[in-house]
Amino acid sequence: MARPIRIANASGFYGDRFSAMREQVLGGDIDVVTGDYLAELTMFILWKTAKRGSTPGYAVSFLRQMEQVLGECVDRGIKVVTNAGGLDPGSLATDLRVLADELKIDVSVAHIEGDDLVPRVSELVESGHRMRNIDTGMDLADLDRNPITANVYLGGWGIAEALAYGADVVICPRVTDASLVVGPAAWHHGWQRDDWDRLAGAVVAGHVLECGAQATGGNFAFFREIEDLTHPGFPIAEIAVDGSSVITKHDGTSGAVTVDTVTAQILYEIDEPAYRNPDVVAHFDTISLDQVADDRVAITGVRGSPAPHELKVAINYVGGYRNSVTLGLVGLDIEEKARLVEDTLMVSLREERRPQVIEYRLGDGGTPDADTNEGAASMLTITAMDDDPIKVGRRFANAIIELALGSYPGFFATTPPSKESEFGVYWPAMIARSAVTQEVVFGSGKRIVVADPPTGEVPSDLVTSRAARVAATGPTASVPLGTLVGARSGDKGGNANVGVWARSDDAYRWLVSMRTTDELKGLLPEIADLDVDRYELPNVRGINFVVHGLLGRGVASSTRFDPQAKSLGEWLRSRFVDVPVQLLPMADGR
Repeated sequence: MARPIRIANASGFYGDRFSAMREQVLGGDIDVVTGDYLAELTMFILWKTAKRGSTPGYAVSFLRQMEQVLGECVDRGIKVVTNAGGLDPGSLATDLRVLADELKIDVSVAHIEGDDLVPRVSELVESGHRMRNIDTGMDLADLDRNPITANVYLGGWGIAEALAYGADVVICPRVTDASLVVGPAAWHHGWQRDDWDRLAGAVVAGHVLECGAQATGGNFAFFREIEDLTHPGFPIAEIAVDGSSVITKHDGTSGAVTVDTVTAQILYEIDEPAYRNPDVVAHFDTISLDQVADDRVAITGVRGSPAPHELKVAINYVGGYRNSVTLGLVGLDIEEKARLVEDTLMVSLREERRPQVIEYRLGDGGTPDADTNEGAASMLTITAMDDDPIKVGRRFANAIIELALGSYPGFFATTPPSKESEFGVYWPAMIARSAVTQEVVFGSGKRIVVADPPTGEVPSDLVTSRAARVAATGPTASVPLGTLVGARSGDKGGNANVGVWARSDDAYRWLVSMRTTDELKGLLPEIADLDVDRYELPNVRGINFVVHGLLGRGVASSTRFDPQAKSLGEWLRSRFVDVPVQLLPMADGR
């Protein structure tokens, strides 16, 4: 029986801690080091920078990280797997070979192709691939804009093939985040394409690793319980031949790996418990977690189903241009001051110069009878959007600043006027597997076509709800919800997810019986008019809520205060609810 493979993560996003790659490679024994650099927003950012010619269409920081550790990886037999290739994995592979030659390192670098549909979009639409927007139902053919990026989420079998043919470094484009772990695990253990439970277990391990230090205490609801969070170690997954895994980190690093830190990451940026990956459907409601030692959490019991018939496509198009100005409103009559700004701006911006969209967002920051100047302030953010950059550029910003001496008392802006910037709109869609061909490409020019796994229908949830069990009753106390539960939230295109979990069975029975979608809307009034889906994950004592449309047309175009919904869970935890007193001593899980 093959020993577990130790896969380390060294990046959760483009811009994550630069030193993490070196720390993971030098910190202890590992077999593979991975780096996740891509998000829906990142693809748009890479397109913008490549268009300007300032950088290639890949994550340039990865190349600098490899300059520090590539020799060590080759000497110790550590494989490197990353999606830093972004929009141009071939160029990153070429540039890495050049770097290796300069460093006199003998290394085999492969890259993966097949995700980029931009050159084929018109052909695909004409041949009947509707690529209908998952959120709106609109066909791509009805969009009056040209996609600037259109990338299929590929799976892990291309990575496994590259490693099997001797690659030391595998440069990926838009593979799913979990695929960076699934591919090496499948290669190491010799799994077959229909080893559903094993593959599903690797998907869960990959999902836990994908956001770096979020699995070791970062962004953790109960962060005060972690002794040292100043420089948390990045996570490692030890994946066994049966697909079970242990999440851990290098000895001597700060942070912590606990059932709670892993649960928080499991609930991050998911929707229904049947979690669809290109290679398998992993049923998150079957996950079991156990603390087997300090900083070691075992993941077992994960069930898998055949891969879905279709693959997800992340499409971006340019939505236009936008610009924002934020004004401080201090003291009395805040709403009247904001209204005066709106009325005056409508007069000063003549109709032919007025942007298509002007949004006003007034924060609730002002406190009556405040002890500080800042405490008495509310912020008014004015955002303009238009296809014409001139209408939202300095002309728009200057029109607001020109109000300074002729508007409300105490007028000031938080930043100088700025010029316009392009914004992207995210279009999530599905496409038939038959339209996609994944290939592994080596420096010699050798190409390997990657075979698809068997596919099937996606079954419903596999675990029975605990909602029917009797919840705690008796006297209650009004306390913040976060006294009893943890939460983590994030973006899913134009939607947001907030996962909530309890730390004891009794607390979970109360949570699952009380937290309905209507109650959630009552606690978070901003989502009152939106559709909300609710899913239970009893094995981790969790509930996942998906809030549709909260982020508009995606992160790149969202004008919300928190456009990625990262703080939505903490806002929810801060709201006061009536909790049975008998549960409060169990808030620490004892």
